[in-house]
Amino acid sequence: MSKLLIHGGRVIDPSQGLDGDFDLLIEDGAVAKIDGAIKKPKDAEAFDASGRVVSPGLIDIHVHLREPGQEYKETVRTGTMAAAAGGFTAVACMANTEPVNDNRSVTELILSEAARWGYARVHPIGAISKGLQGEELAEIGEMLRAGAVAVSDDGKPVMNAELMRRALLYAQHFGVAVIQHAEDLTLTGAGVMHEGEWSTKLGLPGIPGAAEDVMVARDIILAEDTAGRYHVAHLSTARSLDMCRRAKAQGLRVTCEVAPHHLILTDEEVAKSGFSTNTKMKPPLRSERDREALVNGLADGTVDCIASDHAPHHADEKDVQFNLAPFGILGLETTLSLCLDRLVRPGILSLPRLVELLSTGPARVLGLPGGTLKPGSPADVTVFHPGEKVTIRAAAFRSRSRNTPFDGWILHGHPVATFLAGRRVEV
Repeated sequence: MSKLLIHGGRVIDPSQGLDGDFDLLIEDGAVAKIDGAIKKPKDAEAFDASGRVVSPGLIDIHVHLREPGQEYKETVRTGTMAAAAGGFTAVACMANTEPVNDNRSVTELILSEAARWGYARVHPIGAISKGLQGEELAEIGEMLRAGAVAVSDDGKPVMNAELMRRALLYAQHFGVAVIQHAEDLTLTGAGVMHEGEWSTKLGLPGIPGAAEDVMVARDIILAEDTAGRYHVAHLSTARSLDMCRRAKAQGLRVTCEVAPHHLILTDEEVAKSGFSTNTKMKPPLRSERDREALVNGLADGTVDCIASDHAPHHADEKDVQFNLAPFGILGLETTLSLCLDRLVRPGILSLPRLVELLSTGPARVLGLPGGTLKPGSPADVTVFHPGEKVTIRAAAFRSRSRNTPFDGWILHGHPVATFLAGRRVEV
């Protein structure tokens, strides 16, 4: 039986209300004991976590691993290496692969690749509609039985209201969430950035906040009528957040996530970066008013989790004029440091709240194992330094891609070690 003692650290586990100096004993891949001072067993390895925070393994519920079909951007192997390097022990990957993860065989392929490499747990998210075409429900039950944990057409919205209603009803048979990329494409049009002052100044076609708000409003009505579990992916506007807040107050089963770039950057960054295509994502970077609202939503509990929306693209795809570039940036290897530096360091969030948003919350939203250090639970553990200075270096990323607007940023706080089932992951 393998044993590991992680000692000397500040253990934070929101699932148990723990925040203090504790030792953590792991036996045979599971948490065995948490106590103020545990004597090291003779046959145990030891990890000194002095000056560090020890938390349940971080979980990212919005990641694009690109495999199968787009391995030149990312693979299950490189994506999970990036996850481990960023402090994540588990990721949930979206279905917009080629072919689309809309059937059992693709779900099983993703899971087999994840098991083959073993850098992080992978939870596939199956498609809502066949081929992401928004016309006919995919084989949802088949994918869930194969190991999928939720359904989403992310990358595309479900424009057809009746299809979304049926998805919310059908998913209830399996107790899983329906995740929506909330966007009304008739309002988006040819937009490439947030519609507002800066899109006007820069002469770029805009995407109004209403494109998100209209879809969230429609879907909340459908969630109320069906009693379904509805989750808003990468929520980006103040009005959508307020609608989720009111839905929660009514007792509806509505949850939402926010991405770090929407918490830190605004549409002005497109101008400041000189039209860098690494400031182009969907939803787009919004106004300062929206950004402030999202940060407040973290603090008041409306936002359930932070998710990276890790979207790798090849350098050649991004090295074009702004209008032509694909939407999306990387996130797995920058999320923790960005949150520690820009949310915890200024006092916007406490460390326990951040751990909840990156671990306990994501596990709760999708009903995943993990997000806890309770005795008997899988020993997925993240150790991070809460304030040590680090420089983001895209060239050193484990991801196969490099598309980040944060290259060269100097931040405070970073992951130190990632343990999966009690085994330190080396990447």
